[in-house]
Amino acid sequence: MNKFLIVLVTTIALFFAYGIYEQMNQKSLKSKRVACQEKTTTFERIFKKDKIQEAKKLLKTQNIEIVSRIDYSKYMKSQLINLYNKEKALLDLNSVLDKYMSEKQNLDKKLVIDLYIYENDKEDKGKKSDKAKLYAGYLVFEFKLEKELLYKIQIDYMKINAQDIKERMDCAIKSFISIN
Repeated sequence: MNKFLIVLVTTIALFFAYGIYEQMNQKSLKSKRVACQEKTTTFERIFKKDKIQEAKKLLKTQNIEIVSRIDYSKYMKSQLINLYNKEKALLDLNSVLDKYMSEKQNLDKKLVIDLYIYENDKEDKGKKSDKAKLYAGYLVFEFKLEKELLYKIQIDYMKINAQDIKERMDCAIKSFISIN
């Protein structure tokens, strides 16, 4: 009976030890791949990893098409509408992309970079918590090749005057480029 009790206690202890070990070594869902993602809330997802290298080559060789849109706040007075528009967004994005591009090559395919800028509408009754009102807005980048979504990243910007949007764009592009 004593041997059985010792085996049972040992088994239970090992079970708990294994569980604790797994929890301590588990990669957090909130852990970030790129240091710049730590600055604000960032969500990313890789959909087609097998096509990422081709897409990165298209970006680096300037074979891209940019689609953009901005959704200004509707319930509160927009702070962004007089500061930031599609033209400014394209200027900022092109300035960021220049750092990652090399010599232009004409290739048959184009990488589509779909940029969506959302201004946080703090008076929207659908906001469930005060945390949802802390950020100024967010950017969503979708990278598509032949109409197929390869990678998507959503990244918050914090400044109402939009001064950090370009920096957050750079983080999104850096995140895409850093995929192995």
